[in-house]
Formats: sequence, C-alpha cells, structure tokens
Amino acid sequence: MTSSDTGIRVAKQPGGDRLAVRVVVPAILIAIAGVGWWWSARVAAGMADGGMDGMAAMPMSLGAFAIAWAAMTAAMMLPAILPVVKLYARAAARRTVAPLPFFVGGYLALWTVLAVPAYFAWRPLEMAVADGRPWAGRVAGITLVVAALWQVSPLKSACLQHCRSPVGFFLRYSGRLHRPAGAVRMGVVHGAFCIGCCWALFAVLIATVSMSVLWLVVFTVLIIVEKNYKHGERVALAAAPVLAALGVALLISPSLLHTVA
Repeated sequence: MTSSDTGIRVAKQPGGDRLAVRVVVPAILIAIAGVGWWWSARVAAGMADGGMDGMAAMPMSLGAFAIAWAAMTAAMMLPAILPVVKLYARAAARRTVAPLPFFVGGYLALWTVLAVPAYFAWRPLEMAVADGRPWAGRVAGITLVVAALWQVSPLKSACLQHCRSPVGFFLRYSGRLHRPAGAVRMGVVHGAFCIGCCWALFAVLIATVSMSVLWLVVFTVLIIVEKNYKHGERVALAAAPVLAALGVALLISPSLLHTVA
C-alpha cells in the first residue's frame, strides 16, 4: 500500500489547504492549549491562595477536578501531538479522511475519561497532604521512583517509537478513516500510546497533589522533546535519575513534599 492510496501523505495540495494545515490548524491547537494553560494557572493560584488549610476545608469536587484535568491535559499534550495532527489534517484537507475534530476529539476523550480514576486517587492524598501526614510524602516518593523506572522501560520506548513515527499507524487505519467512527477510534488508540508514554509523569502530579505551573511547564517540555525531537529518547533517559533522586529524597524525608509540590 502506498501513501497516495491512504491519503495520509499528500504530495500536492491547493494553496488554501496548505495554509490551513501550516497555519490555521496549529493556531487552533495552540489556542486550545493556551486556554488550558490559563485555566491551570488559575487553579494553581487558587490552591496557593487557599493554602493547605483551605484545601482541607474545601476539597475539590469531581466536576471541578474534571475541568482542571481536561485543561491540564490539553495544555500539556496538544503541543506535543501537533506534528501528528498536521499529518492527519493534510489528508482531511483533501477529504480522504473524516474531518480533523473527530480524530482530536477521540484523543481528548480518552484523556478526559482518566479524570475519574485520577480524582479518586487525588482525594485521599489531598487530605493527607493538607494534614501533613508522612505517608503522603512517601507515596509521592514511591511514585517518583516508579516514574523514573518507567522512563527507562522498554514499554515506554515502544510507545515513544509509535508517537515519533506515526505514518505506519496511519497506514494501518487508512481503510477506516473516511468514517467519523474510524477517526474517533484512531484518536483513542493514538491517545492510548500517548498515555503509555506519559502516564507516570501525570501520576507524579497526582501523588504530589500539585497543580504547580512550574511542574506543568517542566513536564510539558519533557513530553514535547521526548515525542518530537531527534534525541528525545535520550532526554527521556536523562530525566530518570532526576526523578529517582527526588523520589528517594521524599522517602527519606517526607516533609519535603511541601517544598517539591
């Protein structure tokens, strides 16, 4: 099967289509991510103003957490998948596949569903951190060590290979992409590979009960570099000892959690 058969890789496009793929689609994606960053910063500022006592008195509801989670994942993940979205948009511009929102919608839907288990992990930790319980710091330390191990695992490497070379994946789905359901399913499957790459970093944010913009920026940059740059996998490996060191520090001194988060 050739790329011209699938419609994913297009040799020639009208000028308007090229403009949409190169300018309009990235602009929309970055704008959505920007809204996510704005909302995440608001949540972080609210938590900082309320302090730990405020967290204990008014724990975040599932609805509020789901909105914060959706904003956070949009802020962190949409810039990282921009090359994949542009690849799909090239085919959508030629109308050989279903419109782009179906693919992106399936991707974001899977990440949004994760808000439910994330919330039920967050709630007891939120209370424990607010009360200064040592076990909360140790849970965060263990999570950081697990994240460090995941950074060097073969499964993480396999997920990164998919995210860095999506053309073969697109070709496998080519026969189904003309239908919206097929495009949504492809977005979900691609989202699953992204979760395989990044779940441990998000677990760190949950375990540390952190909406810190600094942590979000650091992890976003790490995710973008891992997924899209030539030596991204080396960067992923280099992050492992840093995560491990922070984890060990929390295991030794759980009270450091307030400094880390």
